[in-house]
Amino acid sequence: MEDRDFFSKLENSVREACQIDNDLFERFDVKRGLRNNDRTGVLVGLTNIGDVVGYAKENDRIVAVPGRLLYRGIDIADITHGFQGEQRHGFDETVYLLLTGKLPSPAELEDFSAHLASLRPLPDFFVKDMILSMKGKDVLNILARSVLGLYTLDDNPDDVSLDNMIRQSLNLIAKFPSIIAYSYQALRHAYQGKTLSIRHPKPELTTATNFLHLIKGEGSYTNLQADLIDLALVLHAEHGGGNNSTFTMRVTSSTETDIYSATTSAIGSLKGPLHGGANLKVMDMMEDIKMNVRNWKDEGEVENYLLRILNREAGDRSGKIYGVGHAVYTISDPRAILLKEKARELAAEAGRSDEFELYSLVEKLTPEVFSRFKGEQSTKVVCINVDFYSGFVYSCIGIPKELYTPIFALARVAGWCTHRLEELTFSAKRIIRPAFKNVSPSGNYIPIHERK
Repeated sequence: MEDRDFFSKLENSVREACQIDNDLFERFDVKRGLRNNDRTGVLVGLTNIGDVVGYAKENDRIVAVPGRLLYRGIDIADITHGFQGEQRHGFDETVYLLLTGKLPSPAELEDFSAHLASLRPLPDFFVKDMILSMKGKDVLNILARSVLGLYTLDDNPDDVSLDNMIRQSLNLIAKFPSIIAYSYQALRHAYQGKTLSIRHPKPELTTATNFLHLIKGEGSYTNLQADLIDLALVLHAEHGGGNNSTFTMRVTSSTETDIYSATTSAIGSLKGPLHGGANLKVMDMMEDIKMNVRNWKDEGEVENYLLRILNREAGDRSGKIYGVGHAVYTISDPRAILLKEKARELAAEAGRSDEFELYSLVEKLTPEVFSRFKGEQSTKVVCINVDFYSGFVYSCIGIPKELYTPIFALARVAGWCTHRLEELTFSAKRIIRPAFKNVSPSGNYIPIHERK
C-alpha cells in the first residue's frame, strides 16, 4: 500500500472518530469554549491582578459598556497617561505594579529597573548553543525552547517557594527581550542571508529602548518609536486570568511544575493564530484593501469593499474583518484607543498619515457595515481591538512581521508570571481539572484475527 493511500485511510478513520453530535452539547449544557450561552465567560477562578470590562449584566441581560482594563484596580488609561505625562517609559513600573499590587516609589522603581537590567544578559555559550546553532524558522518556537533551556541554568528550578518563584519570574521577564532579539537575528541570518548582529544589552536603557537597540542597532530608531514600543508592552502586559495563554499558564502551574515548563505552555498558546497572531491578519487585510480601493477617502467605496469582505467576495474569502470584535469588549477596547492616540503621531513621523486615515475610516465604518450585514435581528455590538492598530504601529517603526507576536510574549510574560505566583501562593492549591462527559457508545474488544 502506498503511503498516500495509507494516510488517506487513516485520516478518514481519525476524522470519523472525532465526530460528536452537535445536539449533545446542548443536551448536556456544555459550555463550549468555556463560554456561557450569552457569550460571557464561565467563571472558573478569582484574581486580584487584572480586570477586563466590556459589558454589564442588568436583569440577566448583557448590556454593552465602554471597555475598561484595570491593573490591580487602576485604570490602564490612568497608568498610561500618568507616565506619558511625565515623559518617561512605563513598562518596568507596570511590571512592579502587577507583581506587588502597588505603584513603586521613585527609589523603588530605580532599584527595580536596575535589577531587571542586571538580569538581561545571556551567557555566551547559551546564545551560541541554544539560539544560534539550533536553527529555527519561528521566533516563538526558538523562544520556547530557550525558556526550557533556562531550566538547566537554574540551580533550583523546581522549587515553588514564593521567594524562588519571584527570583525566577524576574529573570524570565528580564531575559525575554534578549532571547527574542537574538532569536530574530539568528533567523534572519540563517534563512534570509542577512548579517548576524548580536548586540549586548545596555543597562542604562529602558526595556523598550533596549529591545530596539538589540534588533535595530544604536541610532536606528527615534524616541517616538521607543515610546510606542513601551506603550505596546504596557498595554499587552496583562489581560485578566481568562485569556487563553494566561489561563494555560495557570492550568499548567496548578500541577506545581517548574516555571520554565509552565511558561513554555503559555508561549505555545500565544503562538496560535486565534490568540497572538491577529495583527498579522489585519496587516494582510489592509494591504488587500489598499490595493483594491482606489480612493482611500471615499467612504462609499471603502464601505462597499468591507461588505464584499463580509460576503466572502474579497480579501482572504474568510468573511472576517480582522481586528474587529473581542470576547469581552463591546463598545470599545481601551488598549486600541490608547494605541491609536500615539499611532497618529507615529504615522506622521513615518510619512504614512494617509494610511493611518484609511485605518481610521475602516474603524469608523466597520460597526455599521457589520450591522447591515447581519440584519435587523443582530444585537451584537462590535468594536476594533488592539490588534487593529498594533501591526500598523510595528510596521511604522520598522519591526519585521516575524516579531509581531513575540513582542506580545515579551509583554505578557509579566502577566503570566504574576498569575503563576497567585495560583501557587494564594489560590485553592488544587490542580485545575474540569470535566468532560464521554458520549461514545460501549464497545467490545475483538480478537485481531476476527477484525476486518
